[in-house]
Amino acid sequence: NVALVLASRLGRNPREIASVLARRLERKVTAGAEGGGPSPLSAVEVAGPGFINLTLGRDRILSELVRVASEGEAYGRWDLAGGSRVLVEFVSANPVGPLHVGHGRWAALGDALCRLLEAVGYDVDREFYLNDYGTQMEVFAASVEARYLELAGREVEFPSDGYRGAYIGEIAQALLDEDGGRLADLPPAERRAEIGERAYNLALSHIRESLSRFGVHFDTWFSERELHRSGAVQEEIRKLLEEGLAYERDGAIWMATSRYGDDKDRVLVRSNGAPTYFAADIAYHLNKLSRGYRHLINIWGADHHGYVRRMQAALEAKGYPEVLEVILGQLVNLKRGGEPVRMSKRTGEMVTFDELVEEVGVDAARYLFLTRSQDTALDFDIQLAVEQSMENPVYYVQYAHARICSILRYGMGKGLELKEEVPDMETLRLLETEEETDLALKIFEFEELVRDAALDRAPHRLTRYLEELAAAFHVFYNRHRVISDDAGLTAARLFLCRCTLQVLRNGLALLGVSAPESM
Repeated sequence: NVALVLASRLGRNPREIASVLARRLERKVTAGAEGGGPSPLSAVEVAGPGFINLTLGRDRILSELVRVASEGEAYGRWDLAGGSRVLVEFVSANPVGPLHVGHGRWAALGDALCRLLEAVGYDVDREFYLNDYGTQMEVFAASVEARYLELAGREVEFPSDGYRGAYIGEIAQALLDEDGGRLADLPPAERRAEIGERAYNLALSHIRESLSRFGVHFDTWFSERELHRSGAVQEEIRKLLEEGLAYERDGAIWMATSRYGDDKDRVLVRSNGAPTYFAADIAYHLNKLSRGYRHLINIWGADHHGYVRRMQAALEAKGYPEVLEVILGQLVNLKRGGEPVRMSKRTGEMVTFDELVEEVGVDAARYLFLTRSQDTALDFDIQLAVEQSMENPVYYVQYAHARICSILRYGMGKGLELKEEVPDMETLRLLETEEETDLALKIFEFEELVRDAALDRAPHRLTRYLEELAAAFHVFYNRHRVISDDAGLTAARLFLCRCTLQVLRNGLALLGVSAPESM
């Protein structure tokens, strides 16, 4: 529609502009691409009020298949960022219990986004921020201590604000099994400190194991507690006061974030002398930048929506505008056969991330978590996730990959030499049916889709694309024999299958999902 856009600027009829542009493009059709390659277009037509319709040339489409085969696993990769360093912080759950299903969605999103960013040339590091300091850790320690003492046969009043989940009792039982109840006889302060530290390490170990089983690994596990112990938080508060970016009022210390677009100033230190999470977060993000990252991406839950602007304002005040990008992830609604699932059969409480993955598997969980944009609530149907049917999108895509592997194995069994050589262009031109063309065109889309999905932070587009590619392959396969008595056509169709296989494999790898060779 470029002619329509230019018409108002040039004061000319859009069809007239379109005709001029079309004639120039037609010269490319007749002359071929620059450098003597295949012509990129087979037809240029003006339509409607001034649209220009372009039809890709067959040889241009076939030459893209040749690229797929020659580049293999590298097909779809770009060098857009030149190795620019970016830090992606995601999941960052409080280490006071098991991960919930929403954490699983953010884990899948964060890892897929990192893979996509790496695919377009960024140098990406993954980081998990441990909120292991403050009130929630004190409540966690008190809760585990109370359950520990109960299990040791002592009378104790459970904290009114304590965590009551079954996992608290499980952690307490694990500690009791390790020491036989020894901690019950320690002085209260010493007992609370030791139980809190050991319970924290156990909860953190479970989180690490859960994410590792899910195929998500972090380069850094950054501790908020160590940030405080190092003095970095207090030092940054001092600097903010010194720089005139913070001030004292009503016995508290405030940062003047309203000067930088926040709706009001924010407390850094409460009137009781305790620093806020905001103060620690400022020190933490400045620590990130001190490590040489040029761009920061945080994936937070949607409940942090009101926190985004203040954090960006704080960094802008420190001289780092537009360095922080925040992606807000919506929650997951679990269903089974369309009906809401609210409680775990095992605990009678909310279903945990581990329980979901154990039931549906890593591949299904990762893929289905990525089927919707992160700013949209996701309905996750457990029954659908375990179905071996074409209604299950991950099964549908993986089955296409496995079916192609089966075709290639069948060809080898028939004595065909399935070599990696690319058929000549004359042989490839035998791919002329509508289904073959549609499949080749769908393959053609992959490279730009990877780029756009990375730059738009939209991994869900890749799941939709893979389903469309699988659908195009299934249509082709159901209407045409791949292996026949026609040696040339067989070679061309096997090559088309190999290219489809490669793109399916590359796409699934970007999602962190396996590409099985049989199902």
